[in-house]
Parts: sequence; structure tokens; C-alpha cells
Amino acid sequence: MNDVTGGREAVEGHDGKYRCIWPGSDPLYLAYHDTEWGVPEYDSRTLWEKLMLDGFQAGLSWITILRKRDAFRAGFAGFEPETVARFGETDVQRLLADAGIVRHRGKIEGTIRNAQAYLRLSEKGPFADFLWKHLDGRVIQNAFRTHEQVPAETAVSKAISKELKAAGFTFCGPTIVYAVMQACGMVNDHLTGCFRWQECAALARDTRPAA
Repeated sequence: MNDVTGGREAVEGHDGKYRCIWPGSDPLYLAYHDTEWGVPEYDSRTLWEKLMLDGFQAGLSWITILRKRDAFRAGFAGFEPETVARFGETDVQRLLADAGIVRHRGKIEGTIRNAQAYLRLSEKGPFADFLWKHLDGRVIQNAFRTHEQVPAETAVSKAISKELKAAGFTFCGPTIVYAVMQACGMVNDHLTGCFRWQECAALARDTRPAA
């Protein structure tokens, strides 16, 4: 099925299931694809954690972050914004010395500022509502057949990015935001030939067709 027409379509795995091409054969990546990626997420803290981790991914591969996710969670107090918002220079130095995470001062300090921005937004309403309002609370059901058809950013991710930056967030460009939208099921970007496309579509509270 792969490369039949020049595009990278869903590929058959060792278990006979067809999947998106990007997880390859890495067991951790496959498990993430099969159980997490594309599942609609409506929990504010979880959405914030994913945005933070995707910010750390900038310039790296997602599998690198996935392998370090447990260490990130340990270092950042389970990504509880209330706790992270109070981190100071001692915490920054502790994290810079933590070989289990991506040791980048700008991203570490940015996560602290983003926790503070999260708390300010939360005074007005849930962070989940802040994100989902751009989609009217409905998952965008895309129908991409090949990997090449999947965009890196969209008008919606640009709008969310702009509003996040205005609220004081950093490391939240349109590409990072779209990666969060994909991972958290705000859009269903599993390829139509992937067994998870229909499964994730069925998990959405409400859906709307692609623009």
C-alpha cells in the first residue's frame, strides 16, 4: 500500500494493521500512535502539558521527547501549572543539570512563564475552552490519504498561536500548536488507511468536516 502512487500511505505492520507511516517500528512510538495520538483531549492540564512538551520538541524529533517524558514529568512536578509557576532560579539550575530532559534554558524558563500565563488565563475560564473555542468545540475530521497531504500548520493553528502569544505564552508558534492539535485530537490527522482514523473519529464528542 505504501508509495503506490508516489505518496506515503498507511503501511501494514507486523500485526497486520495498517498505520500512519511516522511511528515506524519503534515499540514506544507505535504504542503512542495506537493509544494516545489523535484521541480528543478535553482536560486543561493535560493540554497544557502537551503544549509544553511540544515546545521542548522544537528542533528535535517527537520520539526524543517521548523517551524523556517521564523525566520531564518528574522534573516539572507532574506539569502542575500551580507548582511550575513558582519555580525560581534554583529550579532552573536543577533542571539544567538533569540529563533526563532537554537542557535548554530558554525552554525551561519559557515553561515557567507559560505556567504563569496558564494561571492568568484560568482565572477567566478553563484552558481547554480557550483552545477548543477556535473549533467551536468540535473535532475537525480530516481525510488525508497520504502523509504528504497533512499540513504543518493551518489558519486555526495560526489563530490559536497568536492568541497564546498575546496571553504571554512562548514557544507556541503555529507549527507547534498544530502538533498539539493533532496529538490531542482537535483534528483527526490519522491517514484514512490507518486503523486509528475511524477509532479516533468515534471518540470525538462532536465533529465538523475539514474546512
